[in-house]
Amino acid sequence: MNVSEVMSRDVEFIEADATVQAAAELMGEIDVGALPVGGPERVVGVVTDRDILYRVVARGLDPATTRVRDVLSRPVVACRDEDTVLAVMDMMAANHIRRMPVRGDDEHVVGWITLADLSRRLLVENAALQDALREMTEAA
Repeated sequence: MNVSEVMSRDVEFIEADATVQAAAELMGEIDVGALPVGGPERVVGVVTDRDILYRVVARGLDPATTRVRDVLSRPVVACRDEDTVLAVMDMMAANHIRRMPVRGDDEHVVGWITLADLSRRLLVENAALQDALREMTEAA
């Protein structure tokens, strides 16, 4: 199975000059834990809810004046839309990340893949795993 079969094609970006407050508001509006920073043609980083928590809140910085560029995570780890799900899971594990941009043939971002997307898809398509989970819940 390729990433293109699992990824979300609807990707919201935030500009590096945006405030952390604006990023947090957008994350809340669209119910996500991270945003790619930049645009489809060039992603300069990813800002996550953890970045905001540890790099802004924990340090006592003002989210209304702190810029996304000052707290985003780098480098950007991305995959290709034709990569296999297993290869992407390996990339995520090796880089300790839960989400990443997906690039197409022209190197532009064409999607976004998360560990939750992968987990949902694998759970739905794996009858043995579903049976094991069913047995666990019925035994409890």
